[in-house]
Amino acid sequence: MRLFAASLLLSAFATPAFAQDSDKPFEGASATAITGVDFTSEPGNNATGVIYGGQLGYDVQRGKTVFGVEGEVTGSSSKGCGGSAIFSYCSKQDRDLYVGGKIGRVVGDSTLLYAKVGYTNNRLTGSYVDNTTTPATSGSGSNVLDGVRGGVGVEQKLGKSLSLKAEYRYSNYEGSYSRNQGVVGLGFHF
Repeated sequence: MRLFAASLLLSAFATPAFAQDSDKPFEGASATAITGVDFTSEPGNNATGVIYGGQLGYDVQRGKTVFGVEGEVTGSSSKGCGGSAIFSYCSKQDRDLYVGGKIGRVVGDSTLLYAKVGYTNNRLTGSYVDNTTTPATSGSGSNVLDGVRGGVGVEQKLGKSLSLKAEYRYSNYEGSYSRNQGVVGLGFHF
């Protein structure tokens, strides 16, 4: 009985928060599938791959101004190798976590131009081969890097619940590591 009462109470408060207002097309919760191009750069190694993942967010619209928060989990096919015949290494993108905020301006009735900034956390996996020893030694491991991401984008409503977005974002991590990404996303608004 308590579970039923708690569920009823939660739905009473949650329903108005997720309702779409036609005067505020960008207000509310959203879930977006994203994909795009991922350019990574670290000392002595650059790589290009495909980024893929998902984003959850919530926006508040006041007049033509939109404020939002979002979280994101992505993976990437980006992998780079470097070194020489004596010592070689490869590193691969594992996962990237992001949480941040955005501010934007509605243009016309259904287009949002926005800028975003937040915290990003990237995990790399890598391997190496050292031919200076006999026999050659090799190893592998992972490294987690903290950083800051900034970006700009445009989101176009395709109806009451669907939208299409395009973003450019730059992430700068500790250890002289960075990423440039161009992504597109298909979002569903609750």
